[in-house]
Amino acid sequence: MQFADFVAFGLLISRPKTCIFPRLESRLTIERSTQVANTPQARKRARQNEQRRQHNAGLRSMVRTYIKKTYAAIATGEVTTATAAYNSAVPVIDRMADKGIIHKNKAARHKSRLNAQLKAMAAS
Repeated sequence: MQFADFVAFGLLISRPKTCIFPRLESRLTIERSTQVANTPQARKRARQNEQRRQHNAGLRSMVRTYIKKTYAAIATGEVTTATAAYNSAVPVIDRMADKGIIHKNKAARHKSRLNAQLKAMAAS
């Protein structure tokens, strides 16, 4: 069985508690639903939900990466690279907002802040 199978059936999986920082310890524990799916359709739904969760997590990570790359390009001070990074990030942000991976207002906020910094950099 893989990790996703254990989570789909509601088992609790946690790493060994060897952390010397007690506040960080809670972040190392992966805990999912404690209820086990009883019917075949509920087991299937649990499997599907886990697959979707992992897929959506990857998409969210991709959006964050594009945003970070744009901020890094703006920090370099080169207008051409920053504009190129912004132009490559905007369609990705919009696509994820359309799919519901991130909220449309969050997408608009990110684009607005990136564009404002890009304009400020180009003006100076």
